[in-house]
Amino acid sequence: METDARAARAGWSRRRFVGAAAGAAAVVAVPAPAAPPADRAPAARQRPAARPPRRDDRPRPLLLGTYTSVEGGGSGIGLASYDPATGAVTGSGTLARVPDPSYLATHPDGRTLYAVDERPDGGVSAVRLADRRVLGSRGTGGGGPCHLSVHPGGRWLLSANYGSGSVAVHPIDATGALGERTDLVTHTSPPPGPGQQGPHAHQVVTSPDGGHVLAVDLGTDTVYSYRLDQAKGTLTEVARAHTRPGAGPRHLTFHPDGRHAYLANEVDDTVTVCGYDPATGRLTIGAPQPTGSGGGTNYPAQILVTADGSYAFLANRGDNSIARYAVEDGGAALRLLGTVPAGGDFPRQIAFSPDGRLLFAANQRSGTVSVFRVDPDTGELRAAGAPFASPVAVCALPL
Repeated sequence: METDARAARAGWSRRRFVGAAAGAAAVVAVPAPAAPPADRAPAARQRPAARPPRRDDRPRPLLLGTYTSVEGGGSGIGLASYDPATGAVTGSGTLARVPDPSYLATHPDGRTLYAVDERPDGGVSAVRLADRRVLGSRGTGGGGPCHLSVHPGGRWLLSANYGSGSVAVHPIDATGALGERTDLVTHTSPPPGPGQQGPHAHQVVTSPDGGHVLAVDLGTDTVYSYRLDQAKGTLTEVARAHTRPGAGPRHLTFHPDGRHAYLANEVDDTVTVCGYDPATGRLTIGAPQPTGSGGGTNYPAQILVTADGSYAFLANRGDNSIARYAVEDGGAALRLLGTVPAGGDFPRQIAFSPDGRLLFAANQRSGTVSVFRVDPDTGELRAAGAPFASPVAVCALPL
């Protein structure tokens, strides 16, 4: 047990260290695991319709994640507002004083916010947005939780413990509060990849159809697929997908068609296109391709795809850029279009506004949030004013 604890602390410390001190077009296609029916129209005409733009240009809330236990960090979950038309951000103080809220997510009904407490003895907290009341916290059973998401049904909270390489499940009651943990799955195999001392679960996300939960583990170079028992809140593994050794997968995002996904690999500075089979939960990982970084030390962080499936964007920490990709072949290929400066140092996380017109980048080492206008026709990014100062900005969640 003591050895396991030391390993967990070492993994968590490395994560903090990377954040504090780390400093040509290509196309790779992966077919989806199963071909569509012969009478279906070509994939290019099957793209989902773009999300209707929000025409209400009144100020909208912007929630900010930080580390409270580091020098210069915040005092809890930051609160700001942004202008949907211009992207201008105005600070409003602190929403809730919870410890080390490094990643944030909202309930599907929009009434409750959830935050990880990224500490060696990790937890997750719930905050009611209407009155900013903290509804309580629950232990995740692992160290350094760094990501969480709400299952689309709204009854279960999923969290990833980076330090101990495990995934936790908590029930959500009718008020939005969290119950005692119903499951904890630790990634004990395969063995850690090159340079890793153990598993490091970095993300847990539900597939677009709601049928499977996928956990991305940087330490084991593996994406695990689970079925969630929605009555009991337990996870059953059904498939594994392995990257090349030493890739260090960090973040997965799905194409709107639900049959392709894109994987950002932190350690070897690559991106891969994946096929996804909704029936089995099996992910098929393609060949690595460039992130657009300039050849120096770079750690890809988070990758996003637009609601219409036309473009993808990748945050590059170290290169301090946002890479732009055209999504082609019905989701089966990414073509690197170039990069734009992130507007800050170490862009840890990126997020779209609900209408997709703005992209926010949380820059950890410069303590800023950059805002970009997104051109829906070309995928171009244009800076929307000066970056907003936010202490140790590691997550920006526009509502």
